[in-house]
Amino acid sequence: MKAALDVITYGEAMAMFVAAETGALSDVSSFTRRIAGADLNVAIGLSRLGFKVGWISRVGDDSFGQYVRDTLAREGIDAGCVTTDARYPTGFQLKSKNDDGSDPTVEYFRKGSAASHLSVEDYVADYVLQARHLHLTGVAPALSASSCKLAFHLATEMRTAGKTISFDPNLRPTLWPSRETMITTLNTLAAHADWVLPGIGEGEILTGYTKPEDIARFYLDQGARGVIIKLGAKGAYLRTADEAGVIASQPVARVVDTVGAGDGFAVGVISALLEGRTMPEAVARGNRIGGLAIQVPGDSEGLPTRVELDALESGRMQAATTESERRVSKTLH
Repeated sequence: MKAALDVITYGEAMAMFVAAETGALSDVSSFTRRIAGADLNVAIGLSRLGFKVGWISRVGDDSFGQYVRDTLAREGIDAGCVTTDARYPTGFQLKSKNDDGSDPTVEYFRKGSAASHLSVEDYVADYVLQARHLHLTGVAPALSASSCKLAFHLATEMRTAGKTISFDPNLRPTLWPSRETMITTLNTLAAHADWVLPGIGEGEILTGYTKPEDIARFYLDQGARGVIIKLGAKGAYLRTADEAGVIASQPVARVVDTVGAGDGFAVGVISALLEGRTMPEAVARGNRIGGLAIQVPGDSEGLPTRVELDALESGRMQAATTESERRVSKTLH
């Protein structure tokens, strides 16, 4: 019998072709193949830290689908609920190379993909409910109505079973039929989560508030135990029922690729909380891993192994456990 899973997540993985030279994608002649997918990035990061991770998805019966499966095997992610769907292809994307640290251009070729046909039929109770934590993003629910139903089914079943849930909105407005549908759906899904992890811009769109304090209160009022709002270079704002404050970001010498920073942040927060760390410690680790992610090309290449993370934290943890963590104010609301 396989060991029980620590974390379960679901969504779409795509082959990603990263430009080897700067400039418009139409002018690029050479690309490097990598893997992409917000939820898969988190699965990879948690697996590298020693967690047993299961991932639910569909891939096509094609070379890209085999590439996804090979990546799962190499990263040690359980693929027991990954289906090969011969009717539809595996999606892919193109990403530009920028030398100035700005967000790259990304073009998606995913419409009608195998993963967009995910549905409640892909839910296997014996597989999912063995895990102690569910991580959801706002990407997979945007793929299709059937995939959205799967997200809510997973959240409902895991919540009923007393498991913890994290939610990263990861907004993809172009995948939704309307902005209003996106906002309503994702806020309803967030209401199932224990830990909500929006970026400041995402929080503004989803709640209508501009201040981190108000965005956090919105989700706390929906039932979240903790809300962590990513503030980019400023770090992250943390709020729970009895603590609030900003945890400073980690210094980064050079930003290479910003895509995947939020996924790295989620890896840090989730891993720390599952280890029983405090919320400020979890946010500090999120900042740390998010900082690593943006210093290399690719969405998951900068995510550390457990050995690498332990080495990093052993050098900083005590001193840094830090000034920024001490600044978190303990206040009852």
